[in-house]
Amino acid sequence: MDLKTIIFYVFAALLIFAALRVITARNPVHAALYLVLAFFNAGGLWLTLQAEFLAITLVMVYVGAVMVLFLFVIMMLDIDIKRLRQGFWRNMPLAATLGVLMVAEMALVLSTDYFGPVAFPGTKMGADYSNTRELGRLLFTDYVYPFELASIILLVAIIAAVVLTLRRRKDVKHLDPVQQVAVKHSDRLRVLQMPAEKEGE
Repeated sequence: MDLKTIIFYVFAALLIFAALRVITARNPVHAALYLVLAFFNAGGLWLTLQAEFLAITLVMVYVGAVMVLFLFVIMMLDIDIKRLRQGFWRNMPLAATLGVLMVAEMALVLSTDYFGPVAFPGTKMGADYSNTRELGRLLFTDYVYPFELASIILLVAIIAAVVLTLRRRKDVKHLDPVQQVAVKHSDRLRVLQMPAEKEGE
């Protein structure tokens, strides 16, 4: 067993441990931090599999942005931990059964020759091989229409989230930029003519 295989199994064991602690930790903040550890170990696994782009994207997007938002929401909410854990052991058999089925399906898929350590179709692994370049080439050539469709769906989702969370309050004063730009100086400035006053009057 070489060093790369040992590192792979170390990352895999830490990932499984962190994933188990995510669902068994009593404190939600601790569970979120274990999820960060799981993301880092998944990134390490992808690095050992020569998928540097996916590893860096996972760490930057999920650990750097999504998990910070999760921790912010968890710390801002007043979570009743006892109420949150009600029914945990009652649902444990169903959750364990689904987990075993998922592990069995993943084992069946990964045991085939289709998911071996091969390059993208039509490419040759060499010293100057870059999976980021090949991924970009496939996204913008063979899969350009699904890629654009996914971007449109995400754009619609962002607009829908903004519209659904927008609340106009009647007691808040707001300014209309169009009216501000259209204002003339004569609308804002008025010169008053007052008679002069003499001393002693």
